[in-house]
Amino acid sequence: MEYENTCKNILNFDSSIRFCGIINDISKNPEDKFLSKDEMMMSIHYTLDRSGKNTNLAHKIGNEKSAVTEYDKVTMITIPINKNELMLISTEPEADYYKIISKAKEILKSS
Repeated sequence: MEYENTCKNILNFDSSIRFCGIINDISKNPEDKFLSKDEMMMSIHYTLDRSGKNTNLAHKIGNEKSAVTEYDKVTMITIPINKNELMLISTEPEADYYKIISKAKEILKSS
């Protein structure tokens, strides 16, 4: 998969998307990120930890397809790509995350 192009296509899809990353940080405005690099790494760690815990119930409820966490200042979207990779997307709070998730999955599928 061409991660950089995949993330850029998702970033360009909707102006409310602030960040999209799969292992590599790809951002519209790298100098204007909402979180510092250390804070971003902490956020990624917590996301991976949460996702790992959810797999414990997969045998009963199925595999995670996406997750959305809404905060006052940002909405975080997580989409599992495979067993070892997650796509992380952050958006403006008012973003239509259903539309973004649907488009991101479509872009991932075609990548």
